Amino acid sequence: MKRLALILGMLAMATPMMAVAQTSTWVPDKAHSEVDFGILHMSLSKVHGRFGISGGQIQWNEADITKSTVNVTIDVASVDTGVAARDTDLKSGGMFDVAKFPTATFVSTSVAKTGNGLTVNGNLTLHGVTKPVILQVQGPTGPIPGMGGKLHAGFSATTTITRTAFDLGTQYPAAVVGDDVQLSIDLDVVKQ
Repeated sequence: MKRLALILGMLAMATPMMAVAQTSTWVPDKAHSEVDFGILHMSLSKVHGRFGISGGQIQWNEADITKSTVNVTIDVASVDTGVAARDTDLKSGGMFDVAKFPTATFVSTSVAKTGNGLTVNGNLTLHGVTKPVILQVQGPTGPIPGMGGKLHAGFSATTTITRTAFDLGTQYPAAVVGDDVQLSIDLDVVKQ
């Protein structure tokens, strides 16, 4: 009887450790992660650009994906459209105001498996405004060993936001600068 009690006691202590082992932490590889955007200009063609990822982490629960979380920081001050004058304008107080709001954050509120991918609901804080967004995510791809022997995995996500909902460039009518902004996010994440 003592032996059974000892075994049950060991199992009870091991169960929380096994549950912890099912969750792993992954951080963005900044050199291989970015947020790309496209927005209609003058009702004629789209302007494209990108932002770098400056930090964050994914808590990945292998046993129950719905217990996973995402928290990513976007470097708004890194905005790059390939045209220096436009980038300067985007960084100014009339648009992103990077002196005051140099970063944006996405924090998940739920993660769900959908078909071959994931749906990640969360809050995007951009330009001091927080709004709910839904990411349609493909992945993970991998994992594969990367430099330094650490495992890497990949995720790609898309969503559409409206710039005026985040008080961005409200002085511009939609005929000049479109209101819908398509976002495409690529994350290369490294297991810690």
